[in-house]
Amino acid sequence: MGTFIQQTEFDGMIANELFPLRNYALSLTHDMEQTKDLVQETVLKAYRYKDRFQEGTNLRGWLYTILKNSFINNYRRDAKRNTFLDSTENTYFLDLPSHRTENEAELKFIRKDLDNAVESLPVELKVTFKLNAEGFKYHEIAEELQIPIGTVKTRIFVARRILRNKLKDYGIAFGFQVA
Repeated sequence: MGTFIQQTEFDGMIANELFPLRNYALSLTHDMEQTKDLVQETVLKAYRYKDRFQEGTNLRGWLYTILKNSFINNYRRDAKRNTFLDSTENTYFLDLPSHRTENEAELKFIRKDLDNAVESLPVELKVTFKLNAEGFKYHEIAEELQIPIGTVKTRIFVARRILRNKLKDYGIAFGFQVA
């Protein structure tokens, strides 16, 4: 088991990692203010849990893990905070004819055709496309699948093109331009 590190040595090691931490945080947040907050939170947690860090351990990896986990926790917290729940009892809007589907049977067929088209995609395209359709961002998909972000973008582009061709009759029927 390694020895615990001295405070001044730990301070210097943390200072040496600030620039790479900032770059990593910026790649996750794409916002300078959020990046500063995330790095600050990471450094504070590093000091708070300094006793868990032992000499000989990869400091950068440890800090990156703290930063990534903080980012994910903040993202989840913000997503929950931004969820809007309508507790009013004014449900009459739901019952208006303009809010109802005119032909639910037709929508079931369309949905089945859409699902079949997506399921027929090659596995790597299908997985990437579904993650994107579920709301994951390109960088999140790249991290999850451990592939470059350019590959994620290409797979989604190709999947969309294949789906557009397979479902072009619906596109024409609903008035979308199909190229």
